[in-house]
Amino acid sequence: MLELIEAGGWLMLPILACSVAAVAIVAERAYALRRSRVCPRHLVHQVWHWLQEGRLDGQRLALLRAGSPLGRVLAAALVNRHHSREIMKEAVEEAGQHVVLELERYLNTLGTIASITPLLGLLGTVIGMIQVFTVITTEGVGNPASLAGGISQALITTAAGLAVAIPSLMFYRYFQRRVEELVLAMEQEALKMVEILHGERERDPEGGP
Repeated sequence: MLELIEAGGWLMLPILACSVAAVAIVAERAYALRRSRVCPRHLVHQVWHWLQEGRLDGQRLALLRAGSPLGRVLAAALVNRHHSREIMKEAVEEAGQHVVLELERYLNTLGTIASITPLLGLLGTVIGMIQVFTVITTEGVGNPASLAGGISQALITTAAGLAVAIPSLMFYRYFQRRVEELVLAMEQEALKMVEILHGERERDPEGGP
C-alpha cells in the first residue's frame, strides 16, 4: 500500500485525506441519522399522556427538547399550545428548519469529496502524462523505466480518486434520502401533536384519527 502511495506522487496525500474525512463523516451520520434517535416511536403518545395527566412542566419540556430532533419540534408546539394553530405551525416550522440543518450536517462536505476526488485523480493523470512526454522529449523512448513512472502515477491517482469518489457519492445520496424520510416522519408527528392540542384528534395518538 505504501508503495502505491509513493508511486502515485504527492496528489495521493489530498486523496487520502479526503478518504479519511469521508469515512469519518459516513460513520458519524450513520449513527446520528438513526430513526430511533431522530424520531423515536411513541414520543407523541408519551407527550399526550403528560398532557392528560397534567404533568407537562418546564423540566419535562427541557428533557423533551434535548432528547431528540423530534422532541425539539414537539417542544416548539407545546410552548405555543395556548396560541392559535397558525402560530403553533410557524413555531413548528421554524424549529423544523433548524432540525433539518442539523440532520444535513457534513453532507455538503461529503458531496464535495465525491466531486473533487475524481478531479484530483484526473490532475494526477495529467501530471503523470506530462512526465511521460517530458521523458520522451529529453531521453526518447529508449528508457522504459522512466516512462513507466509517469504512467503508473497517472493510473494510480485516477484509480485512487475513483475509489474514494464512488462510495462517497453513494453514501451522500443515501443520507440525503434518509434525511428526507426522517423530515417527513417528523412533519407527520408534529401535525399529529398540533391536532391533539387543538382538539382535532380526540383519541389516543396511537389509536389513529
